[in-house]
Amino acid sequence: MTAVNPSFNPHQQESKQRLFFLLSLRLSPVFSSHLYYNECMKITKLEKKKRLYLLELDSSETLYITEDTLVRFFLSKGKSLTESELAEIRQFSQFSYGKNLALYHLSFARRSQKQVQDYLMQHDIDQATSQAVIASLIQEEWLNDRQLAKDIVHQQATGGDKGPFYLKQKLGQKGIAKAIIAEVLDQTDFTEACLATAEKLCKKYEKKLPQKALETKLYQQLSQRGYAARDIQTALAKLPLTSDPDQETDLLFREIDKVFDRYARKNEGYALKQKLTNHLARKGFTFDAIHQALREYDI
Repeated sequence: MTAVNPSFNPHQQESKQRLFFLLSLRLSPVFSSHLYYNECMKITKLEKKKRLYLLELDSSETLYITEDTLVRFFLSKGKSLTESELAEIRQFSQFSYGKNLALYHLSFARRSQKQVQDYLMQHDIDQATSQAVIASLIQEEWLNDRQLAKDIVHQQATGGDKGPFYLKQKLGQKGIAKAIIAEVLDQTDFTEACLATAEKLCKKYEKKLPQKALETKLYQQLSQRGYAARDIQTALAKLPLTSDPDQETDLLFREIDKVFDRYARKNEGYALKQKLTNHLARKGFTFDAIHQALREYDI
């Protein structure tokens, strides 16, 4: 006769077996996939809003996405998305939106990397996305700081009126690297551009100023445009700057007529003569010419 374990409970044993069975179901691939499916979200609305699309999920979450995002992920109403897929959509949509902004900015004028980056920051594109957009634009040759610097410098050296010092500052303001600016400027000769600019300025001022004042004016104007001293001196040496006595005399008397009454209101005699002499000397007239002219005014 078989001995019976007085502690054995058939109902308790059945409960344990049921527990083991449920645990095995929870760990099985079929049950896991079922849980995974329940974690998915479904697109309930996909509507175009000007340049973006409004995407709504049954989890009450909404986001705006670009058309590139829509196409890339084959999004449509009723499609189910996991959390990881939604995160990828968010990330790509931000990148796509940033790139579209950058291309729009570039459609008006060529820009440097720094200029595009600043523009993206102004439109709340985060730094990581901005860097990714910049890298993409460089790869696709929408951005090229070295070529941009070369083109700007070449345009000024062949048909503009700005010298290397001005261009160094201008390119620096665009955020182009100092090494690139130095390299491009070192490879460019501004001698002819400086001479051409000097000739234009000479035609503008030659009938308005005496020779000495004209030379000073030309040097100042060329220097303000960023040309180097050696290029300015070379250009001025090539200009036909010759004195025309009749023209200078005419300029001198016109200048005296213009300022005489102003000084004569508060001065007379020697004081008036000194005021006029100093004024005319600052205008570039010689002292001999000034004294001779003032004698004719009986001063």
